[in-house]
Amino acid sequence: MTYTPPAVWENTVSGGKFANINSPTAGARHDKDLPVGEHPLQLYSLATPNGVKVTVLLEELLEAGHDCEYDAWLIDISEGDQFSTGFVDVNPNSKIPALFDRTKGANVRVFESAAIMLHLAERHRAFLGDSRPEMLSWLSWQMGSAPFLGGGFGHFYAYAPEKLEYPIDRYAMEAKRQLDVLDQHLEDNEWMAGSYSIADMAIWAWYGQLCLGRLYEAAEFLAVREYEHVMEWAKRIDARPAVRRGRMVNRAFGDDESLKLPERHSAKDFER
Repeated sequence: MTYTPPAVWENTVSGGKFANINSPTAGARHDKDLPVGEHPLQLYSLATPNGVKVTVLLEELLEAGHDCEYDAWLIDISEGDQFSTGFVDVNPNSKIPALFDRTKGANVRVFESAAIMLHLAERHRAFLGDSRPEMLSWLSWQMGSAPFLGGGFGHFYAYAPEKLEYPIDRYAMEAKRQLDVLDQHLEDNEWMAGSYSIADMAIWAWYGQLCLGRLYEAAEFLAVREYEHVMEWAKRIDARPAVRRGRMVNRAFGDDESLKLPERHSAKDFER
């Protein structure tokens, strides 16, 4: 059936997974303070690709010897935790991840995953790559490209109430084009910006995990094994101990209980 848009859009129930939390308005929907732990860094997140970016970086920083211990609190987006007054105070956009940095008595909020990564990497002067312009370019590429993979392809392929050929084909084509961009770059480069950096971590959380079969059950559909350089890069990052730990933090879903760590307050939380 052909859809004719009305002169002025009106909200209707769209159906599909997460439809109950979608709304055309912003702001808090209920009163609830955020929990606060003992460390200067207070992370409020969920182990989606955007959340994994930040926890991987934090675990990499800790493994490299940097002083950045943190508390990670679970924000269950399926239950609307992101619409509490406390969370909206740290991120008015109601999206994970969000960070309160209380280092040296400050009370700085940082939201958007790339902003959090830059904030932490620049503070510790670590994982910034060999070329700042190159690293910033690829980090920005990920932030601009991933919505087509997630909100575009992922939504219509995995979450929409019905399978529609046009949007799935449209966004599958774009997802494969993006994988080809990465594959061509990684054919001649070990890392995205000379050395292992936050650009690699950010891109891996989306595209590496897609190629490893962890997003949307779409690896076969997108024929990800065609992108051999991306596959090799993704497996190399996946093998890093800090990356495995980062994947676990704020994870409360999935069948593998060994990968679940809904909250993280010290390195001892991984010892089980």
